[in-house]
Amino acid sequence: MSDLDDETDTSCGEEQIVSDWEVRKEWLETILSKHYKGKAVKVLEFNVNSGCTTSESVLSAITSVTVKYLAALTSITNKPIDRCKTSLIIKQLPKDPFSRFFVTEGQFDLREIKFYTQVMPDLKEFNERQLAKNDKYENRITLPVPRCFHAHYSPAGGTDESPVPPESMLVLDNLSDDGYESVEFSRGLTLDQAMAALDAIARIHAHSLSMKVVDGQSLSERYPFLFQTAKATDSYQQLVERGLPQLARFLESRPGLETVLETLLVLRPRTKDIISALLAPEGPLALITHTDFWSNNLLFGNSFSESTKCYILDWQMVTYSRPTNDVALLLVSSVPTELRRKYTKTLLDKYWDKLNWTCLHLGLNIVKDLGYTRKDLDKDYRKSQLLALLLCIGSVDVALGNPLTEQRLIDVLEDLYNDGVLTDEAIIATNETDS
Repeated sequence: MSDLDDETDTSCGEEQIVSDWEVRKEWLETILSKHYKGKAVKVLEFNVNSGCTTSESVLSAITSVTVKYLAALTSITNKPIDRCKTSLIIKQLPKDPFSRFFVTEGQFDLREIKFYTQVMPDLKEFNERQLAKNDKYENRITLPVPRCFHAHYSPAGGTDESPVPPESMLVLDNLSDDGYESVEFSRGLTLDQAMAALDAIARIHAHSLSMKVVDGQSLSERYPFLFQTAKATDSYQQLVERGLPQLARFLESRPGLETVLETLLVLRPRTKDIISALLAPEGPLALITHTDFWSNNLLFGNSFSESTKCYILDWQMVTYSRPTNDVALLLVSSVPTELRRKYTKTLLDKYWDKLNWTCLHLGLNIVKDLGYTRKDLDKDYRKSQLLALLLCIGSVDVALGNPLTEQRLIDVLEDLYNDGVLTDEAIIATNETDS
């Protein structure tokens, strides 16, 4: 798909959205007709529900819509042939003025819109081109991201006397109506779910990495809207500064954690440099990462005949970074302690195997062409654990207040401390020499 123009609709030419916008029959027909490549669509009925049962987001106001409609056979005859039903998720800017400003200032909405309107079409086109080229088209590789029906973005404008507020909208497939469900964060992921999640993100990673190498084009230049290291560092550092005092008060109330707390406080003056260094896209495996890859941004489905499947939601923080940042955040935040301790190697093997398998089908041999091995993945994962911990500290309020998640956090802190991750100077790399 062509580049998104800041002043235009990316899907169906809908007029600028106003603050009292509401779902209408004609608008739904336009959206669905565009999705069916111009075929006539007649909406029979639709139901609108505020909020979303799968994943509430502070970065979006979410509405769900269930639509029953008739679709035409072809755009020529426009003859209705089938009664259809679909469920949509509509993501708009938050209604709260502070949250709205936070989102637009950080361009979280624009970043996700461009992920769906530029990155995903490019990855799909690359997928089809490479599988056909390598005679492996029968091994079709799906990208585990919801379908995008419509996207709209317009920045703030107007004059001081007559300002025009920014607006954005993203309309996606509501997978919860297809049987996909979220996982309760306090319970954490099962082993099968963790494997499914790593399988899913490995496919995204593999496509962006292979496209970068095969096409010979820098991803940061191709997609300048990706969350830049400097901006991302500032955002995450603010969260860490907010969360660390909360964590300190919690740890002070738990005997036996004094040394862990002391180590964290020693790290505190260096956290911004640490975040920047670990977010930086270093090494041959620099690629597109989700960077908010935890259980609340995942949906899982299962059937009697198939293994667990996973879809990845909420791409507002999509970044050009190292893949182990996603892997580490998932394992540190969302995998119960006993599973993480017992199966980390198994999970890393699962991710590595899927990454390599997918890349090979897309024309890239990671070990041969990039000189990157399984041991290198272990080294990068060890570093990424510290970044994952800092991101968890930035959102520590999610864990505090529930005995299960509080204990999981304590276990992670103790394990990383005992493994030397919190004190390893090879990991706590800073940019001081470059500043």
